[in-house]
This record gives sequence, structure tokens and C-alpha cells, in this order.
Amino acid sequence: MAGVQKGGANKTSGRGPWEMILIIHGFPSDIIALQFEWAWQNPGRSRRLRHVVNKRSKENSIQFCFRVLSAMLNVGPWNRLPLTIRWLKQEYKMEFAIEQQPPIHMPIVYGPLNKRKPKKGKNGGSEELRDVNNTYYKCVECSKKIKDADDCLTCISVSCPLKAHLICLAKRFLLDSGEGSFLIPVQGDCPSCYHTFLWRDLLKHRNQTEETTGGDSNSDIPHWAEELQH
Repeated sequence: MAGVQKGGANKTSGRGPWEMILIIHGFPSDIIALQFEWAWQNPGRSRRLRHVVNKRSKENSIQFCFRVLSAMLNVGPWNRLPLTIRWLKQEYKMEFAIEQQPPIHMPIVYGPLNKRKPKKGKNGGSEELRDVNNTYYKCVECSKKIKDADDCLTCISVSCPLKAHLICLAKRFLLDSGEGSFLIPVQGDCPSCYHTFLWRDLLKHRNQTEETTGGDSNSDIPHWAEELQH
């Protein structure tokens, strides 16, 4: 890693060399990722992290950053995001304290971040995109036509016929769980087959992604648009 001359942050200019050992990914947008980064770097100035004790005398910088991260993953709004915790250097791995385990929908994985690409259909196009654009499915929630593949969620179960708008299904999950004040659901029951799924897994299934490089995977999910905020 380097500073601004290499396209990095001003904070790292004239310092280093640096080695990246841990990353958090899966943010809905660059803005949310930058807000998370700012709070992580400035816990004393973030109103959501006022409960985090300042760096202790026997604590090194990495230990302090990990303690701040542990707190961040367990407070809103970050605790509802479909994030992945990835250790790039397993020899530096630290364990989360029992009282600060990350939410169950945030997997801990190891190794480099894999590049991902959409699975292609027999004719080279996206199977889901071609299927939706040619058929115009109706949303099971609002009964309106789904004209955009990016706005279509299907069930993970192969035999389930579910087709729904992303926003409609999100609202259904939030309503069923009594979390109507939130924008992003954590999990919910499919309204067609009634199986329970994590929201992040439905989004991953929607994108029909596959890995293009090696590495351990409980995998990351691609960024998805902030449609729920519209």
C-alpha cells in the first residue's frame, strides 16, 4: 500500500511499507463504505462509537483497530449490512470476544478477494436477464410485471416458483419480522415455499455469480444498489 502518489489515502503518504491483513466488504455503495471507513479511523468522533474505550497502554494499533471493528459490526446501521469479514493474512487472525461476535449473517473467510463474474447462459448471455426480459414475470407481492432482471429476486430452492421485486420482498421480510423501521432485512421466509433464507443469500443467488480465482469461500457478495432508500 502507498499514499496519494499511488492512488491511496493521504494518511499513508510517506509511511510504510504497509501490508493489508483484513478487509470488510459487501457494502451496498461506495458512500456507505467510506462512512464505515471514516468511523473506523475516527472512533472517538463517531457518535455511534462513544462506548468504545480509547486505546489502552498495552494495546498495539492492530489490536485497537480490531476492537473498534468488533464494536462497529454490532451497532446500527452496520450490524444489518450483508458484510463479509476477510482475513487476507491468516497468521494475523484475531478472535472476536464472546460478547462481540459478529452477526450470524456476516461470514468470516480467509484468503484473497476473488474476482467474480455473472454465470453465462448457453448463448453467452445472462440466463436470468434473458429469462425475465422475455417472460415479464409478475411479482408475487404487488402483482405488477417485473421488467428488469436487476429488480427480480427468485428463491434459492430450485423447485420454488417465486419471482418478486427486490423492494417488495424486502418490505415483506421486514414486515413479517416486525422490523418495519429498517431498510434492509436480515432474513425472512419465502412467501411461496416458506423456507427461511438470509437476505444476503437471496441477493447472491440473484446475481448468479461464480468465482474466477481460487481461495476459501463462504463467499463475498457483489454490491447491490440502494433501491430500498428510494
